[in-house]
Amino acid sequence: MLILPALSALQGCFFTGVESTPRITGRDVKREVTPLTAEDTYLASVSDAPLSAWEHGKQFKVTDARISRIFGATAPAESLEGQVITFDSATETAGVTGGTVTDLAFLTPEGWRLVYRINKPMERLLTDSVTEIPFTIQLSVIDRARELMEGKEFYILSSSWRDDADTPVAGFKFIPVVIDSVRPGNALSPIKVAFTDRDGHSARIFIHPGVKGNAPRTFSRVFSFTDPRLRYQHIPPEQWQLIIAGRVTEGMTTEACRLALGTPKEVERGATNSVIREAWLYENGVYLLFEDGLLKRFRH
Repeated sequence: MLILPALSALQGCFFTGVESTPRITGRDVKREVTPLTAEDTYLASVSDAPLSAWEHGKQFKVTDARISRIFGATAPAESLEGQVITFDSATETAGVTGGTVTDLAFLTPEGWRLVYRINKPMERLLTDSVTEIPFTIQLSVIDRARELMEGKEFYILSSSWRDDADTPVAGFKFIPVVIDSVRPGNALSPIKVAFTDRDGHSARIFIHPGVKGNAPRTFSRVFSFTDPRLRYQHIPPEQWQLIIAGRVTEGMTTEACRLALGTPKEVERGATNSVIREAWLYENGVYLLFEDGLLKRFRH
């Protein structure tokens, strides 16, 4: 059996004489089918609107200078990144191959007219559930998310915080935070949420609109309406403080370690006549070694 590279040095002391099961990935670890929660559907009404719902003047925030490529010769020489462009009109026309295409026209704040050609007739576009313009965020998405989130208190489930300069900072999880503002994010995560915890620490986090499962960082993966501590009162207070900070210590259970560090990338399991052993490997090089379900050794 192949041994994880980061754990190969431990093979002699950890897996010698162990009859192991095949290696599994984090995707196989604790994956249960659960019903949708209130958090899962909280931003269900926050989504891109289809062309059939667009009105003249609908606003789009440009997230990437590469958007000039989709506008071709109609794009200005200067970068459009960071600008807000507005929808002007949709017009059917003949394509170069003889088919019918649709030109979507937008205006820049300076009045420059931009044209994005889609190789579909208007009739088909108007039946699409979503009409996406690459490298943009529909500001109606941000407006609706702001209505639902700004000024409210939630418990944050992720310690992947970012500062004002949009660089990663060490954060906390499972603590209450108040949402200060909701603004456009980036092409990957369109909603940027600014928040402050009860100790006055301010940070940012990026999320996606929609319901659970539609994207990797939807509302329910980042926020909770209720205190997660209430579900884990069996975990000792001193261990819970480590979990909040994303840290582990010897003697913690697999459950506590998963709460602190998340699901591992890969797992190796094995057993002898006297003990069950398990090794967890994370993408950032962190590994945890368990005996009979309790953390025995680890490397952060």
